[in-house]
Amino acid sequence: MLLYLDCPCTSFPRSFARDYKETYRYPPPSTVYGLLLSLVGEVDMMAHIGVKLGIGIIGDDPPISRIVRKQRHHKFSVKHLGTYPTSQFSKPNHHELLTDLQVVIQLDSSEESAAVKLSDLVAIALSTPGQISRFGGLSLGESWALINGARLYREADGVVRWLVKDNRGLIGLPVWIDRQTTQGTFQRFSMSELGYSDECLISIKPPVTTAPAKSAQAKRGKRST
Repeated sequence: MLLYLDCPCTSFPRSFARDYKETYRYPPPSTVYGLLLSLVGEVDMMAHIGVKLGIGIIGDDPPISRIVRKQRHHKFSVKHLGTYPTSQFSKPNHHELLTDLQVVIQLDSSEESAAVKLSDLVAIALSTPGQISRFGGLSLGESWALINGARLYREADGVVRWLVKDNRGLIGLPVWIDRQTTQGTFQRFSMSELGYSDECLISIKPPVTTAPAKSAQAKRGKRST
């Protein structure tokens, strides 16, 4: 399934961005996966683990605009009781934005374990949206970055340049982010104009965690008891 997304303005803040919110130039797989879950009204991020996504853009790289915006900085405290004056807790921050972004998504659900595949749910959402129960606006990135629409890709939309997996590529994008630990997995890509191939597909899976190794001191203490 090939999907077309038209996003007039968005931002994909880099993982290390703080006061100066730099953006990734291309939509990260983790962000695209979140959009697809939102499209079908799914709130469980683990529901469609194993789905494969290919990400491409139409046209040249979207231009980056740099703006200054006011942002609040505070943590809840008993001292302030929820009162945070703007004069004390707000400051200007720089923010990068992408404009006129046209995205094409290749969706492959062949390795999903879900009873109803994500590709089937997306097809239902596009053809008969009344059968899908969802809430909120459909955004690519942060909640304010609403898209103009989502539909099947047409050749008249333009030639697609695809992100291709490349361990030596210069494009690094997050594939999975743990919202509790803020850690995740990343994949490096390069941009190809040679057309779509299986190397464009990236599998959406959480990182495999292993039990932490016991320290040598703990092992010695266990032997001495």
